[in-house]
Amino acid sequence: MGEKAIPIFPCRSIELTWDFYRALGFEQTSWQTRPNPYLGVRRGDVELHFFGWKKHEPAASMNMCYISTTEVDDLYEAFRGGLREALGRVPARGLPRLGALRDMSYGVRQFLLSDPDGLQLRIGQAISEDTRHAPIPEEKVARAFHMATLLGESKGDHRAAARILDRLLRSDQALSPSERLRALVLRADAAAHLEERPRVRALTAEARAIDLPVSSELGDDLRRLADLEAALPVDGPTPPTGGTG
Repeated sequence: MGEKAIPIFPCRSIELTWDFYRALGFEQTSWQTRPNPYLGVRRGDVELHFFGWKKHEPAASMNMCYISTTEVDDLYEAFRGGLREALGRVPARGLPRLGALRDMSYGVRQFLLSDPDGLQLRIGQAISEDTRHAPIPEEKVARAFHMATLLGESKGDHRAAARILDRLLRSDQALSPSERLRALVLRADAAAHLEERPRVRALTAEARAIDLPVSSELGDDLRRLADLEAALPVDGPTPPTGGTG
């Protein structure tokens, strides 16, 4: 038997949806404008279909799809590069957006990608045979990182994640350079989602100033730091305000 499931999601415009997925390296498999707009895209064994619905509200979307891969790092870099080429940056907030690539506590290395219509793709690779949630760490720093990541990336509660990280950064807890970098990047990520652009700028500048040891363990954090920096608007003159003449 050869069954295959292909999810079908709403989108406001099949043209804009195709532009987005084409930038990610997908090919078009279906295209229909009448009687109803319809689009199919495929990348390798991943196939997604979309129907046009002008009343769709991206901000209210609860649509999700999990994609399992054996090459999550390569896929992340391909998507990251495609978005940078198409948009001039890697979008870290709003829609569309690309989340950080991280090792999760349940034995999966994954990232989250949201398209312009709010469809969230969770893309992951198993890195352990045990995919149960690990116990919450007892050590203070590890616990703070665990809870901030869980709240921010899994639950979308960026304000709660920010409070945890603010407490950690303000505490008298001695942080290694690597730990401080991770805390600052996580806090900057939360600030980006909360539209706190001056805070993002200050946090990323502080993180960039840390004298870091050479360590491959920092790759995910440094990559996210670079994307958060690149997503900041270029400083320029303040636009005029007031009446219309």
